[in-house]
Amino acid sequence: MPIDYQQIYTQIKEIGKGAKERRKKKEDAQASARQLLAVYDSQLDLLRSKIDTAKQADSNIRCALPINENLASSYPAPDSVIQATLIAADGSQVNPDRHAAIQFCVVNVGAIQMKLNSGETPEIFTDTELLYGDDLLPNGFPLSDGLVALKRDLAERTKLDELSKEIQGSVVTFTDGPIELWGAKGEDANSYEAIVQKYLGVLSRLQGRGVITAGYVDKPSADLVVHLLEIASADPEQIQKLRDFHPLRSVSDRWLFGEQKNPLLPPGHRSAVFGIQSSSEKKYTGTLSLHFFYLNVGTEGHPWPVRVEIPKWVADDKEKLDLLHSVLVEQCRMMGSKPYPYLLHRAHETAVVKMEEKQQIEKMLAMELRNHDEEMDGISNKSSAKGLQGRTKR
Repeated sequence: MPIDYQQIYTQIKEIGKGAKERRKKKEDAQASARQLLAVYDSQLDLLRSKIDTAKQADSNIRCALPINENLASSYPAPDSVIQATLIAADGSQVNPDRHAAIQFCVVNVGAIQMKLNSGETPEIFTDTELLYGDDLLPNGFPLSDGLVALKRDLAERTKLDELSKEIQGSVVTFTDGPIELWGAKGEDANSYEAIVQKYLGVLSRLQGRGVITAGYVDKPSADLVVHLLEIASADPEQIQKLRDFHPLRSVSDRWLFGEQKNPLLPPGHRSAVFGIQSSSEKKYTGTLSLHFFYLNVGTEGHPWPVRVEIPKWVADDKEKLDLLHSVLVEQCRMMGSKPYPYLLHRAHETAVVKMEEKQQIEKMLAMELRNHDEEMDGISNKSSAKGLQGRTKR
């Protein structure tokens, strides 16, 4: 049966009826958030104390952790970078498909390296890994989409480590998305832990060579600073029930720092640097501990706040922090009205695996298996049925 548009229409009308109430609730929460930001702007010790109290009630709370800059701080972009080598990496994958005739996985990483003001053409690198057979059953568990994503994230930063080894002078590396690894924790704990340890080793090697590394989060949805403000406003009873205490639920960090008419961050400015309070602090320790700042890469009248995640060794070094800040602003300006780091855009174009490429790999693999008389399965009946004329996806 096709979609029942009458039901959809009825539900949409109900959504419309609630618009006025939702708008009023959102505006009230936004006004409260701005007020709390002003009240607690410089009370960093108090905020850290409140977080410590909150952690005793819930060790898994996730929020911004004030370091040494006021909450509403705003710093303009430093002077343009004259000399530095930039390396961006992005990855894509073909996940195993149990309905396909052949089970395989592909992790593809594209990297772009550019030496600023050298006149040299950026260099392009690609690493492609094919997983088959036992590789699809780590520790006896089927390789999940989440673990494939973790392998991709590890491969991206490993490529940055590899390319930066022999470079002299300042090196700035970045990937798309957070530095912190996400997902797959409950699917295969041993595989997850093994990937995390390799990942931390890569970060340590980058730190040892003084390489700047960052994760660029475009259009972030997190509420790390907003949740900090909620914790700040909570009384002792509410602190004990933080998972149910969300007076600022409709407010996002992105609005807080980039409100359309009155953005906290002017174009090119970064926010204060915050630590990330989360359960991951047990893994990302010392110089690897996770930090972030917001950066308005938009233009006058068109703010576009992004979140930039960095390790502590970058956060603690003003020269490295300023260099990263300047590089990201200049990279985003290269993309015009849709600001995004130019090299990350190029890396994504290099990394993406197209459907015809996936099909070609499948054909090559099938041919090789047939040449060696290896038994092959057929596609699932479900998949076959989907291909019948007139059938629609369910």
